[in-house]
Amino acid sequence: MSRVSENLQCAGVFVDTLDLSMEPLELLNPEESRETAEHIKLKERVDRADVLILGTPDYHGSMSGALKNFLDHFWTEFAGKLFVSLVASNEKGLTVADQVRTVARQCYAWALPYAVSFVDREDVKDGQIVSDAFASRLEMLVRDVRVYGALLSSQRAADLAGTGVGFMARYRPKQS
Repeated sequence: MSRVSENLQCAGVFVDTLDLSMEPLELLNPEESRETAEHIKLKERVDRADVLILGTPDYHGSMSGALKNFLDHFWTEFAGKLFVSLVASNEKGLTVADQVRTVARQCYAWALPYAVSFVDREDVKDGQIVSDAFASRLEMLVRDVRVYGALLSSQRAADLAGTGVGFMARYRPKQS
């Protein structure tokens, strides 16, 4: 993730990294969790995001519980934004990427049509990328995040500010 963050920053993109192992989020309780100071503070960060790069290990063909819990906490905030999958997997991470795309659809978000996956000790050793193929896939991901993230962000803002039809109309601030 740090390589992706560095490359995006070099391209002029603001990056806010959330590491759920360093900033754990309590298990969602729909009756109470969204009122906690922790949730409200994180919601502000999610609201500011145009793109969510969702990095996760492949645990038995599924995303990590921490990522799933994060996605459960925030869903209306994802509408019209871009989801990107980065999966650490001994296989190809296909089921994890499919699950992320499914969550994106359920939250009215967009998803890149591909995911980037990697295998420890083959693609990354001691925190360094050692595979040219993986480095190339990351370069493609950074480019697509920058290009499609900007396009979707611009259209999302226009749709929220407008008065026409479209799926983002339901997320416009209510007029009093």
